[in-house]
Order: sequence, then structure tokens, then C-alpha cells
Amino acid sequence: MSYLVQIRNLRKYFPVLGGVLRRSVANVKAVDGVSIDVLKGECFGLVGESGCGKTTLGKTILRLYKPSMGHIFFGVPGDVVNEINALENSNPKSRRLRRLREQYDISTYRGRDLLLLRRKMQIVYQDPTTSLDPRMLVKDIIAEPLVAQGIAKGEEAKKMVLEILNRVGLSDQAMYRFPHEFSGGQRQRVAIARALVSRPDFVILDEPTSAVDVSVRAQLLNLFTDLQKEYGLTYMFISHDLSIVECISHRVAIMYLGKIVEYSLTEEIFKKPLHPYSQALIASVPVPDPTQRKERPPLTGEVPSPVNPPAGCRFHPRCPLAMNICKQKEPQLVDAGNQHYVACFAVNPEKN
Repeated sequence: MSYLVQIRNLRKYFPVLGGVLRRSVANVKAVDGVSIDVLKGECFGLVGESGCGKTTLGKTILRLYKPSMGHIFFGVPGDVVNEINALENSNPKSRRLRRLREQYDISTYRGRDLLLLRRKMQIVYQDPTTSLDPRMLVKDIIAEPLVAQGIAKGEEAKKMVLEILNRVGLSDQAMYRFPHEFSGGQRQRVAIARALVSRPDFVILDEPTSAVDVSVRAQLLNLFTDLQKEYGLTYMFISHDLSIVECISHRVAIMYLGKIVEYSLTEEIFKKPLHPYSQALIASVPVPDPTQRKERPPLTGEVPSPVNPPAGCRFHPRCPLAMNICKQKEPQLVDAGNQHYVACFAVNPEKN
């Protein structure tokens, strides 16, 4: 079992400014203590309600946002990660720990190290209309990563652009057109080509099918699957559409208010969700049969503010199984068996 991306206690806070001097008076805790591992060659699904921190987590992993705290390891051997964790617990001010973090922890990267990392990690955004420069031809949009990274230029770059365009299902004539001249599905294919032209190892797909209709959505999912097999890609698929996540992902994590509350193999988590929030989320998927009715677990109230999240378990104000301990102590992700991890006192009271 080889991990490509390992996240440890990752946090990303955005300051809330107030007063005449515009000083920080609070923090929006968009990502608050996330720890996950992404296997090499898998598609890792990340789901949750809008505003739960999914996109922020993805951008922080790519270092588009600077983490407030935590570690991000990319392609790092497990023994090195274990040594860093051990040193943090035993000797957090040691030189050895500082050197290891500077070498392996991409949350500390700057300048050239960060630039070189860009060719290995890419992202496909939700809306290609806003992520593609409307003033640039497609050939220049796709070639831009090659030129910026010093991978290729001129005729060589043009050849690579043409190759990846054909691979995502666009013709040679697409090179000399602007983004507004394409349909929504075609624009997304241009965005995919731009992300893959530098041959990355890890690609974050941030709701890449939400802006297209159902038929195009199926084509894009098939394209993602084919490209993953052909190029040996590792995906993190961010979405609120559970049916798509179930279709394409190998493992799935459920996120709520900046935290992972449950993750497991896709089949396991859709067959037997353990966390009350996961159960409510999966039960909310509509059944395409008007004669059938689904029994849904009660889920009341609104999502709390990430500026002032509830103490203890963040889901307890809306949870039908909430106990007194849920209001006082924060549950940790524990192994419930069969690679199934859940953070809930009601599910695993003896382990938390």
C-alpha cells in the first residue's frame, strides 16, 4: 500500500478583520485538523454540504493557500513521515525535525521548490468559464504551464498541446479558438487538457461535472477514468453529488464544518454509513421512482458558523443521537473495522 499524499492535522484559518485598524478579531476555521491519506493511483472522493471546506482543503493541499498549521507530504516514504511525527512528540525544537520538514513537508515550501511542485499537482475547477482566460487562444492557455515550468516551448510545446487536445476529445481546429466559442463540456475538456499537459501525478477535480448537463457529465466521467488508467493519475474528486462520487471513487471521506467525520471504501460507506451526518447525507439522495419513499433520519437546524463552531462534536446541535459528552469532548477518527474510520461517540463510545 503506497501513499502519494499524506495530510496530518491540516488547518486553514481565514482572519476576520474588524475595527478602525482592520485587525484580526476572529478566524473562519475553514479546515480544522484534517488528517487523510490518498493512495497512489486511486480516486479519493470528498463530499459534504456547500461551505464545509472541501474546496479550501483541496487548494491548501496544492499550496494555493498557505496552511495555518499541519503537514502535507507528497510522495514521501512512510518511515520519514513516522519519524517526523515522532520527533514532533518527543523533541519539537530539534534540528533534525526542522531539516526533515524543509525537505519533505510541502507546507513549508517556498519559491523554486513550490514552483517545481506545480508540475506534479494540478487542479480542474468547477466552472471553466471563469478559470480560462477569455483573451487567450486555447493553444496558449494549454501551453502556459509548459512555458512557465520550462518544460517546452515553440514547436515542441505546440506538439504537446495538440497531443493532449486530441486525447481529451477536441480537434486540431480548437487550438485557434477562444474559450467563449466552445460549449460548457468542451470548455471543461480544455481545462482538463491544461491540467494534464505537464503530466502531473496528482489532480484535484473540484466539482468538474456540476456545470454541464447529464449526458456530457457521463462523457467526462468516462474520460476521467480513461485518463487515470492511461497516465497513472491519482485523483481527489470533490463533489456534493453523491451518485457521481459513488460511481468514480475508490474511497470516500465525509466532511462537515472543516472536519472529516467519516471515511472508508466507497462500497462500505454507501452500504453502511456509521456517522449520523453521513447517514442523513446519503439518505438525501433522491430515488428515481415516484412510487418509492425513503425513510430519512431526522436532521434539523442550520450548519453552524465556522467562525464560532460548537464545542465538542461540531455536529451535535443537529444530531439525533447527541449525548452530553458530545457537547464537551471532540471525537477522534477511530477504526471501526474494514478500513472504516468514523468520529462519533454514539458509534464508538469505548474507543473515543
